[in-house]
Amino acid sequence: MNMNETLESVFPEMIEWRRHMHRNPELSYYESETAAYVAERLLAWGLEVRTFAGKGHGVVARLEGRNAGPTVALRADMDALPIQDEKACEYASTVPGVMHACGHDAHTSTLLAVAKTLSRHRDSLNGTVVFLFQPAEETTPGGALGMIEDGALDGVDVVYGIHLWTPFEVGTAACKPGPMMAAADEFVIEIKGKGGHGGLPHEAIDSVFVASQLVVNLQSIVSRSADPTEPCVVSVGSIHGGTTFNVIAETATLKGTVRTFHPDLRSMVKDRLETIVRQTCLMHGATYTLDYKMGYLPVINHAEEADRFLRTAPQTFGEAGTKLSPLIMAGEDYAYYLEQIPGCFMFVGAGNRERGIVYPHHHPRFDIDENAMLHAAKLFVSMTLDYMNEYRTSR
Repeated sequence: MNMNETLESVFPEMIEWRRHMHRNPELSYYESETAAYVAERLLAWGLEVRTFAGKGHGVVARLEGRNAGPTVALRADMDALPIQDEKACEYASTVPGVMHACGHDAHTSTLLAVAKTLSRHRDSLNGTVVFLFQPAEETTPGGALGMIEDGALDGVDVVYGIHLWTPFEVGTAACKPGPMMAAADEFVIEIKGKGGHGGLPHEAIDSVFVASQLVVNLQSIVSRSADPTEPCVVSVGSIHGGTTFNVIAETATLKGTVRTFHPDLRSMVKDRLETIVRQTCLMHGATYTLDYKMGYLPVINHAEEADRFLRTAPQTFGEAGTKLSPLIMAGEDYAYYLEQIPGCFMFVGAGNRERGIVYPHHHPRFDIDENAMLHAAKLFVSMTLDYMNEYRTSR
């Protein structure tokens, strides 16, 4: 039985593992039961396992092949989101207000299947594989930094990661060299005016009015300050102020995000946002506080490893199903692995319009076509073997 055949034989277990985790999701930094579930299986397959990695609930497993060679790291994330699951299915979340709305349960199941398969074929491995089961991808600063600080990449030559992606149809995969996912920054603006009677606005400083001006003014960053050839997003996602209809609110809060790919643009947007907040508040006599958090780095794939994807992915997806990825404005702390060593991040299609699997990530009715897990597992294996074989022949 070759590796793909072994993966196919493990596929029913992949579904079982994924659905168990989908029923029992855990938020970022609370993935204790998920980590124990993962470690139990890895130990049963004879891997060297380290738990509580990354100063949290990370799991790092190591599998040495028969022959000496490079060390390849494969990464999956394990955490869920604070979202109420609205799906009507037998594997819906049983935890109120928490669900796997981004596919991390499937990422973990995929990597478990790869670990089980490679453990059965270790005599065919020309090197070592390190499996990184990472906590806390969904929150800044993210679990990747803790894993790296805890030595998860020590001795690793290359790192690969896969995100199952419902905007792409099942049976396809995508990657690109260079920037692929955006830097994801956050801001919170607290405006303080002067409260008063809704019928006497001249005696007050209306924080809701100032906040409304800010929402409009901040849009000028993209439309008038950023180079129109450079992708950039400034979004205010939340605005809160006031308590009732006839009272002018003394305070208002805005929360939002900035997405960029280039470090110079990232810095310019931050500076311009700070200026607009200061001058808009000054113009209307309000004061403010601004908390601007620099979030994840952009995901920047190494060209050689993205080229490897373009060579090897057709084995699983065919030439027609192997795509050059567009730029994606979502962020990923996988970027920190790529900052340290070569590698690439890949998307595997998990949507299926015919079956109604069309909801975006972070949606209460999010789901995946579970066949995508098998496709992703095959891609992980083909990338790993191709790297090891190239390393061996180059020596």
